[in-house]
Amino acid sequence: MREKFLVEGLGGKKTLRGEIPVRGAKNAALKFLAASALFEDVIVFENVPDIEDVRRMKELLRAAGAEVVTDGERVTVTPPETWNTALDQTIAKRMRASIVMTGPMLARAGEVSFPFPGGCVLGERPIDLFIMGFTALGATVIEENDFFTVKAPEAGLHGAKIFLPIVSVGATETLMFAAALAHGETILENVAMEPEIIAEAEFLNACGAHIEGAGTSTIRIVGTGGVPLSANSQTFTIIPDRLEAGSFVILAALAADDVTVTRCEPAHLGALTTLLQRAGVNLEIGKDSIRVRAGETPLTSVCVRTHEYPGFPTDLQAPMAVFLTQCEGDATILETIYDGRFRYAEDLARTGADMTVMNPHQVLVRGPRKLTRANLESPDIRAGLAYLIAAIVAEGTSGIDNAYLIDRGYAHIEDRLSTLGLTIRREEVV
Repeated sequence: MREKFLVEGLGGKKTLRGEIPVRGAKNAALKFLAASALFEDVIVFENVPDIEDVRRMKELLRAAGAEVVTDGERVTVTPPETWNTALDQTIAKRMRASIVMTGPMLARAGEVSFPFPGGCVLGERPIDLFIMGFTALGATVIEENDFFTVKAPEAGLHGAKIFLPIVSVGATETLMFAAALAHGETILENVAMEPEIIAEAEFLNACGAHIEGAGTSTIRIVGTGGVPLSANSQTFTIIPDRLEAGSFVILAALAADDVTVTRCEPAHLGALTTLLQRAGVNLEIGKDSIRVRAGETPLTSVCVRTHEYPGFPTDLQAPMAVFLTQCEGDATILETIYDGRFRYAEDLARTGADMTVMNPHQVLVRGPRKLTRANLESPDIRAGLAYLIAAIVAEGTSGIDNAYLIDRGYAHIEDRLSTLGLTIRREEVV
């Protein structure tokens, strides 16, 4: 069933009021669930967001033999005695994060097979770093028609020193998981430093792993020598989603009279809040909340450069582009991580935005511009949310098709935005 959102725009008025809590981090929940393949006992997770990608990861675990029980935001995973090491092709081809499960599965079961992973189209996203890492850990990799079979040595994976030529969150996580059960010490260099990786390392360490340096550019793992991890009846809470929080703060900067984003971690959003304050947004940053109130002076354009954490998140550059359409002056967004992420510019131009794609990595945004209603189709999770923000700022009623993509990253978004005073509804596309 195909669905779309219908949004009654505010016409540039700042009227939204209230509180909007942030759910658990998509990019942490998916990896915590994938890491359950490292365990010999039941694991319980709290604050798991009810989003499409998490549902697909649960299906992937069930297809591999695990029992997965959901009770609201609590998810309980019971590993099987024997894992089905062939990842479900239908699910894996639809979700990029499926590849992270290959590391735990390889380490725990000794082998794993999977198709080239799918997900949002964000330019070239090769998996050569994963293959290189598995090979360094002693595995044998066979590729045939975009289908991969990876087998550990009979004695199990062994430690290695691995330098990632490109900073990659997924490769960092996958190899950290694989090395957790290996024999000997593994050193991962030039790794990603995202808060989700710190949370994952703390989670695994609480269950018997030995990981140091998460949150820095070098991670050291002393493997358990093939001994699986054990949760020992502990419950683990997923950290707040910094990308959802950032999206809500950007929305509030454009449309809020007085909105507070709650249950978030402001320390994870320094790159965003610094730019917004420079642009003139009135922010009150608390311990676990960010309050946004309408200001008296016009917003001023700021240039944006995406970068690996702690830099400005690439996943917030599309919402930030909408923000810049309402600021005075010209600004550029430089995308340093992916090519192909400015496909939204042509669509937003239909709402009245003035954007010029200068090259695959840079776009020029001129503002302020009055946005008007349009019918748009979400191209990916983050751009889809950017379209929603544009529709809220615009005059008239806009339709945002392909709601499924937004649902992949934002749980029950229409219900949550409605609590702020926005008129938004979901309807089936005929």
